[in-house]
Amino acid sequence: MPPGITTLAAEAPELSAANTGFMLICSALVMLMTPGLAFFYGGMVRVKSTLNMLMMSFISLGIVTILWVLYGFSLAFGNDIGSVVGWSSDYLGLSGIGVNELWDGYNIPVYVFAVFQLMFAIITPALISGALADRVKFTAWALFITLWVTLVYFPVAHWVWGSGGWLYEMGVIDFAGGTAVHINAGAAALGVILVIGKRVGFKKDPMRPHSLPLVMLGAGLLWFGWFGFNAGSWLGNDDGVGAVMFVNTQVATAAAMLAWLAYEKLRHGSFTTLGAASGAVAGLVAITPSGGSVSPLGAIAVGAVAGVVCAMAVGLKYKFGYDDSLDVVGVHLVGGVIGSLLVGFFATGGVQSDAAGLFYGGGLGQLGKQAVGVFAVLAYSLVASALLAFLIDKTLGMRVTEDDEVSGIDQVQHAETAYDFSGAGGGASSRSTSPVAVAQESKKVDA
Repeated sequence: MPPGITTLAAEAPELSAANTGFMLICSALVMLMTPGLAFFYGGMVRVKSTLNMLMMSFISLGIVTILWVLYGFSLAFGNDIGSVVGWSSDYLGLSGIGVNELWDGYNIPVYVFAVFQLMFAIITPALISGALADRVKFTAWALFITLWVTLVYFPVAHWVWGSGGWLYEMGVIDFAGGTAVHINAGAAALGVILVIGKRVGFKKDPMRPHSLPLVMLGAGLLWFGWFGFNAGSWLGNDDGVGAVMFVNTQVATAAAMLAWLAYEKLRHGSFTTLGAASGAVAGLVAITPSGGSVSPLGAIAVGAVAGVVCAMAVGLKYKFGYDDSLDVVGVHLVGGVIGSLLVGFFATGGVQSDAAGLFYGGGLGQLGKQAVGVFAVLAYSLVASALLAFLIDKTLGMRVTEDDEVSGIDQVQHAETAYDFSGAGGGASSRSTSPVAVAQESKKVDA
């Protein structure tokens, strides 16, 4: 029997219908985050790239789900091998798991834990796509997802959350994915864009969001789904820790949004909707690793720091010349680093564990552990992702042609456009079908 499984027949916790139901709802909320991300990113690109941006998130729902069932769950949460990766034959195809088997130490079924973690695996590569807008072949992207989750996400998830994983055993705190999800995705995004290069017209042509209402809708769905992402990561409601995480998620997100807007007003003179949406996401990212360790006041601090620093970081692409199309590096990488490191300062030692940060008498020990986790995941994901992008680029080719990029990747890659304007304007067909026009024509005839 692989680790992580007990049975109801053995001396094990009794299955909790309440926690099982709660975790299924949380899993559905996390699944909703991927379409939310698609809308968030889709609104930020130009019209000619909208569908491609949506599809780059949606395809992850298909690819990663199948890989997770076949072998991903085994690699991430199977028997530990050298503190680097897992492997359990009973998890292959999820075929060796009984309906009444519980996840070790918890009162929820293994199937529920597996599907909850699946949703994390789905959204992580989707996060990367925002940095690659306008210029990547869809087939190359699908292949990249397949290779990346296999060689990067599944092992890193084991490092951070798997029994025996080296960061887990070290005591690195990552409540819901600051390292495994956000730093992992942000570093991967940076690695890929350094290989594939800039968009045509970067720093020359205006590349403004085509639909800010779509951006706000996506941000709202992300905020909503993030409660499942964060509060659900405690895998139950028996001791109140998940409730603290729920509160801290709301508090930090609000603080980050306000901080981003304040910085934006002082720096650029305006409060923008894009700034509000981006600030909220920055707060969600930063509280993800830290929310189970800090108090609500600490969550305000985490959110405020993330809001300001991420707002500053999104401009670094113009200074250093890397084309991070939709600020994945500036928000997810930087926000993940901030949230992970601030555990070493603001952990109270009285929520998810007794590990205390510097401001609560814990010294520098936890901060050191957090730094190891941050930079280990960052370095591995950056290098591995750049190598994968390089190999795909030299074989299949990562980028569309310059002409295809200029004309529009939606039509080239998907044979569709996001909006049909053929019926708009003052053509004869529009006059003949318009109720107002019909009434006017009738009056002319009667006259």
